[in-house]
Amino acid sequence: MGGVTLKQLRALAAVVAEGSNAAAANRLNVTPPAVALQLKLLEQAVEMPLFDRIGNGIRPTPAGLEVLAAAARIEGALTDCSEALSTIRGGEGGRVAVGVVSTAKYFSPRAFAAFTRQHPSIEIDLFVGNRAEIVAELTSFRRDMVIMGRPPDGMSVLRAPIGPHPHVVIAPPDHRLAGRKSIRLASLGDQKWLVRENGSGTRLLMERVFDEVGLRPKIAMEIDSNETIKQAVMAGLGIAFLSAHTVELELKVGHLKVLDVRGLPAMREWFAVRHAEKRMLPAAGELWSYLTTRGREFLPQLE
Repeated sequence: MGGVTLKQLRALAAVVAEGSNAAAANRLNVTPPAVALQLKLLEQAVEMPLFDRIGNGIRPTPAGLEVLAAAARIEGALTDCSEALSTIRGGEGGRVAVGVVSTAKYFSPRAFAAFTRQHPSIEIDLFVGNRAEIVAELTSFRRDMVIMGRPPDGMSVLRAPIGPHPHVVIAPPDHRLAGRKSIRLASLGDQKWLVRENGSGTRLLMERVFDEVGLRPKIAMEIDSNETIKQAVMAGLGIAFLSAHTVELELKVGHLKVLDVRGLPAMREWFAVRHAEKRMLPAAGELWSYLTTRGREFLPQLE
């Protein structure tokens, strides 16, 4: 791959992201023929096709995916270099790109606020997404670190525990089971369940816990938002298996009730996770140390 340039790699990444040479040219502020030329030169250097055209878009070939992954690592290295140079010039400070799964947004802002009070010259770039989006941010080297409940498989990562992460069954306060003690989880098969989308960390844990007792839930709704699930439970549309950290406020004010189910809460762990190949700059190192030593102080304390 001798002679490959950053311009060629950026052209490929833009075309794959935008779906056409014209849209990529607009993104890169060049002409479509210029994009086509860069792609031609890149394919000549690789000696393999890098994408196939499908309908109105394109799909990377296996070779294209490899080149895109290399381009992402290069862009990440350039960003790291820029941040390091800024730190050297300024003597302190810097910027940390952090990702958190949506369930972690109920405690992570408190941790970040406390950190920035101690390190006012460090800027935090925060991205909140579902599990798939957070894993994609790690894979593409766009995040220095992420907070999640289950580190991804098939990727070389470093992880450090932050603190415990309980999951419970919630119901409206007037639910017929709200005052009952020691409910068998397997007996809840006749309930209408409001569940997170397939692939979410909460859904994966729920399925594992339910499988252990042979519960096949009657799914009334599949919802990709903890907030919407909470509102639906309060409205009486069903019950849900959720992170206890997402319902701290609703429990305190009496809008939701945790059912007393045997074997629950199901305990997981919050982790700080970073790609093993991602260079840890001083500012990111400060935040990593803070989260992994003091992060549990900001977790909701539930009865």
